[in-house]
Formats: sequence, structure tokens, C-alpha cells
Amino acid sequence: MSARVALRDAALSLDEALAHVQHAGAGAVCLFLGMVRDHNDGRAVVRLEYEAYPAMALAEMTRIADELAAETPGVRLAVLHRTGSLVVGDVAVVCAASAPHRGEAYAACRALIDRVKARVPIWKREHGPDGAYWVGWEDARCGDEPHLHAVSDAP
Repeated sequence: MSARVALRDAALSLDEALAHVQHAGAGAVCLFLGMVRDHNDGRAVVRLEYEAYPAMALAEMTRIADELAAETPGVRLAVLHRTGSLVVGDVAVVCAASAPHRGEAYAACRALIDRVKARVPIWKREHGPDGAYWVGWEDARCGDEPHLHAVSDAP
């Protein structure tokens, strides 16, 4: 069975991810929920936006799931990621992994979220009292602040 991968601009379904990975041979299911928190790098966060290159993001999420399935026989995977505007407490990403044993399920779920964050073209813009800024974006023209660059919301 192939992995379930999706980008959604609406609330994500934990039940959908769980239903996709559950089966009679799975002795363990591991779930990871990435949530919007109220702070990052010492700055307050009131909301954030996710933008993606959909075709490339879905292709890379599928490639990651295929790699993990090849590395861990019997694993089933699902990854659902939000796009658009989210507020504190919203679920931004759901990863699910099932396997015959708990160690394999934990390892597969951890590898899934780690690889998605490292490789999938999804960008995060956080909004707080000091304005909006892209997370992880570095522009060689900017000073020595490699991770956060304020962007004015003013017209």
C-alpha cells in the first residue's frame, strides 16, 4: 500500500492518517502532530502562513515515504501538511507510521517528520507583534541574522 501524502488548506484529519496506516499486521502506530505554538526563537507568534510548491512538495513527500518503506519492511506511512493561514493551536502537520513493532514505528515516524522538514518545499511565515518574518530564510544581501528577516505588512 502506498503512503498517503497531502497538502491541505483546511484542517487536517488525524483520523484519516490513522485509518490509512492501521492494519492487522501493525503491532504499533506512532503519530506526530506539529502544532502552531505561541512563540519561536524568543518572539511571540500570533499566527503563521505556510506556502508550498504543491507539485514538488507532494512528489518529495512521496519520495520520502517510498525511501522509508524500503528501509523498514512492513511500515505504512501518512503525512498531511497544512498550507495557508493558521493560528496558535492549529495542527500544521500530521505524520503517522505503523509497523510490526514499536521501535520501527517510532523510528519511521521520526524519520518522516525530520525528512519532510529538511527536504519538502514548504515555507513558513510567522506573524507577531514585531511584524511578519520568514522562518529559515537567508538572503545574502541581508546582515548577519541568518534565520529571521522582518517583512513589513505595510502597503
